[in-house]
Amino acid sequence: MPSLDIVSTVDMQTLDNIVNNAKREVSTRYDFRSVHTEIVFDHKDKSIKIATGDEMKIKAIMEILVSQCVRQKIEPKVLDPQKIEAATQNTVRREVRIKEGISREMAQKMVKFIKASGLKVQPAIQDDQVRVVGKQIDDLQTMMQQLREEEWDVPLQFVNMKR
Repeated sequence: MPSLDIVSTVDMQTLDNIVNNAKREVSTRYDFRSVHTEIVFDHKDKSIKIATGDEMKIKAIMEILVSQCVRQKIEPKVLDPQKIEAATQNTVRREVRIKEGISREMAQKMVKFIKASGLKVQPAIQDDQVRVVGKQIDDLQTMMQQLREEEWDVPLQFVNMKR
């Protein structure tokens, strides 16, 4: 029986390249000339830590990160910016967490959506992914198209399609 897995993963090497490109772009921008700016990608915590002069500059860095994500074909939804907080007298910080994996609640919503579609497929939640099995590959492809059209909090990838 044909099957596929629905996952939400991020290529950490590509994300590292995005952060390095953002650092390079910030270092060449005029509005960041006299301001100490720090962008650190923490692989273990799966987060990006930004420290700079004020909130406006943090928002500019976020725009740079989003544009780099689009350029590198990574969905900007993976970036989960946290609250901006004051670090020192003239520095503010923001942590941007990387969303990876499908949460249990999101997987349950997907299963409910797939079952409501009326297609002859059977979804099953497995850890941080959803496996879908169907009798015909056309049903799986139709289900994939319907999931792409729906708005989800995380980017979805369809992997391990077996005939």
